[in-house]
Amino acid sequence: MDHLQRLRTFVAVAESGSFAQGARLREVSAPAATRAVASLEQHLGALLLQRTTRSLRLTEAGEAFLADCRRILGELDMAEAAVTGARGEPRGTLSVTAPALFGSRHIAPLLFEFLDRHPALQARALFTNRLVHLIDEGLDVALRIAVLPDSGLTAVPVGHMRMVVVGSPAYLQAHGEPSTPAELKQHRAIGLAIEGQERSSWSFGQGRHSPAPHERLVVNANDVKVAAAVAGQGLARALAYQVTDEVRDGRLCVVLAAHEPAPVPVHLVYPAGRGAAAKVREFVHFAAERLRALPVLQGQGLDAPGGRAQQHRTDPTSPATW
Repeated sequence: MDHLQRLRTFVAVAESGSFAQGARLREVSAPAATRAVASLEQHLGALLLQRTTRSLRLTEAGEAFLADCRRILGELDMAEAAVTGARGEPRGTLSVTAPALFGSRHIAPLLFEFLDRHPALQARALFTNRLVHLIDEGLDVALRIAVLPDSGLTAVPVGHMRMVVVGSPAYLQAHGEPSTPAELKQHRAIGLAIEGQERSSWSFGQGRHSPAPHERLVVNANDVKVAAAVAGQGLARALAYQVTDEVRDGRLCVVLAAHEPAPVPVHLVYPAGRGAAAKVREFVHFAAERLRALPVLQGQGLDAPGGRAQQHRTDPTSPATW
């Protein structure tokens, strides 16, 4: 097995967490995959994988080497695609990342359909609420719900997302419905704290900040935050996609709609621009078309029971703050 194939085998084993699974992905035998990684470690003079009878994990050197391998192999794939034809059949491994809840609800079904269309393709999905650095972590495409900073990434707009405040009918009946942001100080709320990210303030139209309600409960997952709001634990701030079903079913009600901040832009981003591999270009084109058809990405989809649309007004000059 040549050096390039050893690198690809190491990446497959490391990403799958198994010599057997990595071997299947590379279409070689498990002993051949084991020998390839051992040969690579001998060549480098460093241990890349810690092996036990029950688990396989990367060493510190292995983590750094894996990131470099992903980047180098990705660049090689792009170079080959540029030579062999811009519209080649997608092949190899496509790696996609998105926020956890949006990924499971909206990106995963797209990925399943895309794999069905392209039998030569494999995929890796990372759905997480932490900020993923595409190039450093060897990922191909990300869905971002945020105002994007300047970077070397190509960004394809697919829509925008409302930021809303919601509460359960039972909570609002017991504690009253706030009519202005200033009244939030009289309410309790469910907070969200994601590791590595600053807590966002409760901001509204015209960039105004209001006294935050007392966060009686703080969680680290959006689905738990929504479940707590449904259970009447307090008000919650949420991106529209996180509460679409609950609002439609009458389990949550949107409040302070007239004071919402400007919608948050949503993009698909990827490195390399026009030099991207066929698998990346094809997936971005396919996913963008599907995502632009989602009502929730066009400021729609938050209808109250019986089809009555919730009131909605935004100030296009106010900044997105999620």
